[in-house]
Amino acid sequence: MTSLFGRRRDRTRDRLVWHAAALLLAYPDDGRDERLHVVADILGHLPPDSGRLLARTHRFLYDTDPYTAAAQYVETFDLRRRTTLYLTYWTAGDTRNRGREILAFADAYRRAGVEPPKDESADHLTVVLEFAALVDAAAGAGLLSAHRIPLDMLHAALGESGSPYAPVLGAVRGTLPPASDQDVVRARQLAAAGPPAEAVGLEPFTLTVPPRREGAT
Repeated sequence: MTSLFGRRRDRTRDRLVWHAAALLLAYPDDGRDERLHVVADILGHLPPDSGRLLARTHRFLYDTDPYTAAAQYVETFDLRRRTTLYLTYWTAGDTRNRGREILAFADAYRRAGVEPPKDESADHLTVVLEFAALVDAAAGAGLLSAHRIPLDMLHAALGESGSPYAPVLGAVRGTLPPASDQDVVRARQLAAAGPPAEAVGLEPFTLTVPPRREGAT
């Protein structure tokens, strides 16, 4: 009995990391200041490693005027395929399978008793993080762990470009089990070949490019 309990992970701090990460990765709209205030409160309850990472992005957003922050967000996440926040993009790309993979996220939310959001795709990282933080930590951790490779690829791409959002992905990855040797090999293959491509037969609701932000050019 002791060994079984010993293998259980306390998700309390993980949920705080996920909550802060979801808020920091949200589009910096009129609600930005309120979200940053919530994140500031969360940072005081985090261990030093994840706290320092999230604080770096928090500081960037706090010190950057809203227009500049919004423009940089669009440039980073909406206009670059290698830094999209849609987790199924790297695993399914522009193929028929992507609609099915997005549906798997929506089904996981419904099993936990909530409906997926109507204004965002169910596989968007901010949606997954908020679900894991506020609804079902175990199911959310399962979704994040199952998409460890896309998270690793996104973290690497953000790091290479010097993005102020890279530390957020570092903090999220710190809540997940270490990558397996198979994960590392698969990530290298994806980095070399890119996502699968098959533009024919996509489901109507499948998003291959993040939605245009209001006011974006």
